[in-house]
Order: sequence, then structure tokens, then C-alpha cells
Amino acid sequence: MFKPKAIYFEKDIENYDLGRKLLQKYKDIPKVQIENHNNIEEMRKKQNSEFMDMKKNLIIGTRKTHKFVENHKTSDYLVPYTSSGCTAACMYCYLVCNYNKCAYLRLFVNREEMLSKIIKTANKSEKDLTFEIGSNSDLILENTITGNLPWTIENFKNTPKGHLTFPTKFDMVDDILDIDHKGKVTIRVSVNPEQIINKVEFGTSRLKGRIEAINKLKEAGYKIGILIAPVIMVENWKELYLQLIKQLSENLTEKVKKDVFFEIIFMTYSFVHTKINEEAFPNAINLYNKELMTGRGKGKYMYKNEYRRNGEQFFMDNMKKYFPNNQIMYIV
Repeated sequence: MFKPKAIYFEKDIENYDLGRKLLQKYKDIPKVQIENHNNIEEMRKKQNSEFMDMKKNLIIGTRKTHKFVENHKTSDYLVPYTSSGCTAACMYCYLVCNYNKCAYLRLFVNREEMLSKIIKTANKSEKDLTFEIGSNSDLILENTITGNLPWTIENFKNTPKGHLTFPTKFDMVDDILDIDHKGKVTIRVSVNPEQIINKVEFGTSRLKGRIEAINKLKEAGYKIGILIAPVIMVENWKELYLQLIKQLSENLTEKVKKDVFFEIIFMTYSFVHTKINEEAFPNAINLYNKELMTGRGKGKYMYKNEYRRNGEQFFMDNMKKYFPNNQIMYIV
């Protein structure tokens, strides 16, 4: 259970039920009042080497921006929701690329406003929309602090239209197993080989726990997706990912394998990641590989096309062998 070193909070969170509950929950934790969760001066001035220490803090405020972004993968819209950032430290996290050192966990207590907009948008639409509510954070992790997931599902499940989805790298799913979600929620669990989890995805759940969580969620009636993401081309990557695919085939229940879908995403990286990781994790592996990677916009890197094509073929061949009846939604 995450215990913050300090709480940084906006004054107006006291006007919200969740805000009052969090202040009471952490009444014994040192607190600093701030003007804006998005611009904490002392945090921005900290060194890259202090990255993990910054993640020990918890920032609480209200979300002011509620813009929905069109998406064409497994949802219709990416939706700003109840948190941003994370207490874990995956070395490739795209939020680090966006927010630099300030990729710590921020909680937004005006959940009623956010969910109300989702419901209104869903009900106005002619078609049944799917909303991705976890693109900026990990809601299973966040839920251990806020209890927002049971609240969200209970308050969304009776809407005439709409569907929610979110990804996770965590296995703490027991809080949502007994909820009558009415089939309106798809949970997508991200997996990687155990060796990569250990060396790159610091602070996340082990592979065994994630697979067990998938089986439990499916038994509870949730629609399930699996992200093999991000694919990282370490020296023995084909051996590691083939072993991962076999582990999934052997350990997922037949109920899961009947209709689970897959998303496969190759890692992108950035100059910002490199600079922070070098100082924050001086003994960790270097994810930037000059031979395999090429530029992708300002300060960003991706695997070169020839390596990507080889990787895509590897996954298509092996997924067809071990999961012949399951759809790969996309490989990017």
C-alpha cells in the first residue's frame, strides 16, 4: 500500500467529497497547499536524480481540462479522468516524455463532473461509444488509494449507452470482482516477459500476478484484452517474448482464451527518458539502442522499419500458432 511522503493539495479539494476523504485518510501526512497541481515550482527545480523521491509525494487537485480526444484503436475517445501519472517507474513511460520529472501521481477529486460528461456524451451519441478512461494513469493502482473504480462502475453501469475501458500493469483487482458491471467495462492487462518487468517496469505487479488477475477478471464477467506492450528489443527479445506467449497460452483459462483480444505495441523512447533514466537509475539497462532506433519527431526514437517489420512478423506467426482464434486488434 502506497504511503506518501507528503501531500501537495489545492485548497478547493475540500469542496468535494473525495477530497475531504483523502485529507482525512492522510491526516497524519505532512501537507503543502499549492495553487495549481500542474505547476509546482519546487518539483520542477528538482534534479533528475531525485525522480524516484518525487514519486513518493501525492498531489491532489481538480481536473480543469475535460477535452475528449478521438481514438481509433480500442476506444472512440481518450478521456481525461481521475488521475495522471503513477507511483511506479517504467523506464519508457510516455508520461515522463510529456511531463518530464513531474510524472508523479496526481489525483483529481471532481470525479462527478468527469463521469457526468462521459455519460452525457454516451447518451447523446447515435452509436454506442467506448471511452478510454485510463490513458494517463493506472486506475487499478489509483483505486488502492481512492476507491474510484467501484464508484465509477456502479455509477456508470445503468447508463443506456456507452462502454468504459482501461489498461493496467497491476494485479490488485479484488475490489471490482463482485460488482455487477453489466458487461459495460473492458479491462486490458499489459504484460511483458518477467525479465523485462524486473529490469524496466519498476514497482509494477509480477507477470504471474497479472495473469492471475486476468483469469479472475474474466471469471467476474469482464471483457478482457491483453497488451503485449511495450515490446522492447533487448538482445534476446525473441526468446523472451516467445516464452511469454507460451506462458499466456499455458496459464490463461479456457474462458479467457475463448475471446480475449490482443494489442501489440513496440516501444518508443525519447531524449527526456534517456537523461532522466541515466541519473535516476544509474545501474539500470540502457533502453536506447543507436543501431536499432531512428528519430521520430523532435527528441523521440522508434525502432527502424526493418526491425519493426521483422518483429511484426514474429508476433503474427507465433500468435497464430498459440492463439489461432484470437484477434490482434493492431500492431504498432
